[in-house]
Amino acid sequence: MRKMYRGEIISVGAEAILIKDIWYNINVLKKIRIKKKYRHSLLDMYLRRKRTIRESKILLRVKRLGIPCPTILDIDLDNNMIIMDYIEGKRVRDIINFYDTNFLKKIFRELGKNIGLLHKNGIIHGDLTTSNMILYEDKIFLIDFGLGIFSNNIEDMGVDVHLFLRSLESFHTEVKDILFKSFIQGYKDIVGEEFVKKIFKQIEEIRSRGRYISKKLRKHY
Repeated sequence: MRKMYRGEIISVGAEAILIKDIWYNINVLKKIRIKKKYRHSLLDMYLRRKRTIRESKILLRVKRLGIPCPTILDIDLDNNMIIMDYIEGKRVRDIINFYDTNFLKKIFRELGKNIGLLHKNGIIHGDLTTSNMILYEDKIFLIDFGLGIFSNNIEDMGVDVHLFLRSLESFHTEVKDILFKSFIQGYKDIVGEEFVKKIFKQIEEIRSRGRYISKKLRKHY
């Protein structure tokens, strides 16, 4: 295990450690799901392997759809590790304030199209926030599908879109309306207006559970 941890540790999360490294002269990111001591060893291995396989399958499907995301280069199930190409660029959460409105509207509409493609093909990101998006040149790359699932459930899709909206409301208050409207326009381009209405109805239901005020939602579609 010590050999795997060579390289630059860039993140240690609840489920995995992320390491930037060189692999066959390529800049890569190693995602290693770490052992949980509080779980029985057999259960722990089963869960880590299952989640590694699921995330790998999702990434491969997303790549086939033509959506910008990391490319899997190798999978080591014995060590619950995914090796993928390292995406250059900056996290969207950190750079929004440095770009003009027209550029942001363009890339967020494209983002909406890509999320529409995900949902239309039964893929849920699971943690759709601007922290899990990297801007490289004029493309937003989706990263970290660790909580992703395969689902055609409208509830799961609504949760995805709602979480994205919450991230805008929490961290990008000045431009949240513009960005979300552009996102929804792109999303609607793929899934259609009627499906968007269903998504908004689902979001309103989700918000009502948490006592959110949802009247302002309707202006986005």
